[in-house]
Amino acid sequence: MPLQATSRIFQFGVFEANEATGELRKHGVKIKLHSQPFKVLMLLLENPGEVVTRKDIQQRLWGNDTFVDFEHGLNAAVGKIREALHDSASQPRFVETVAGKGYRFIGQVQQPGLRNELAAPLPDVRPSLLNEVHELPEAPRRVVRMLLLLIEVMYMSFYFGALANLQEIHDVFVEMSCPRPMMLLVALITTASMLIPVRLFLATAVAFDFVLLPEKFRRLFPFLLPLDMLWALSPVLLIHHINIGLALGLCAVLVYLPFAQRSLVLMFGRRISQ
Repeated sequence: MPLQATSRIFQFGVFEANEATGELRKHGVKIKLHSQPFKVLMLLLENPGEVVTRKDIQQRLWGNDTFVDFEHGLNAAVGKIREALHDSASQPRFVETVAGKGYRFIGQVQQPGLRNELAAPLPDVRPSLLNEVHELPEAPRRVVRMLLLLIEVMYMSFYFGALANLQEIHDVFVEMSCPRPMMLLVALITTASMLIPVRLFLATAVAFDFVLLPEKFRRLFPFLLPLDMLWALSPVLLIHHINIGLALGLCAVLVYLPFAQRSLVLMFGRRISQ
């Protein structure tokens, strides 16, 4: 028979931290969190609502005789915890910084119980189709910001270009024997007018390093995606200028672009928080 082990399980929100296996899970899906940040998280979970001083953390986890740069190591560990929990230093939901003292876990923690479990690891639940931040590669922040700004500028150029050539687009609808071309034109004008302010908000948020952009974008994404899929057909409106094969190829790229944008926004939000 396989050996059994006893472990404490801390549950908070949709997360679960297993002391014995050193694993953090969200909805059953394992989240990447290295050993030292996990130990800091466990120390905070053991004392919910209480200030855990930096000195206490140093003595418990780093020791008094270590020559490691403790301040940098702790800041990096807390940053990794917040990244894994999708938390932020400015508006914390779980880990709060207590200036000049240390950190406090402010989320609701279920009292840890002891449970027996097989030493063999539990099978991972299949992750969702959409990427989560812990699944994305590291990338220079400057590159991520530049790509996001280029995407927003590209979308706005589509909207303004379409609004500046309404008569030509109406003629394309007629030539393609589209039913009710005027209604299609009204839909185009309406969606473009709605999306221009959204793109301006996203571009401004990236330009000014808005820390809550990933959270805001997560809420926008379900509404933005159908409109982006509709505008993915916009290269077809250029058939007076490009051939149909190239137009379809560009449509395929634009179908992928909203998902690439979502990944970039999550990467944009990845930072070392203190």
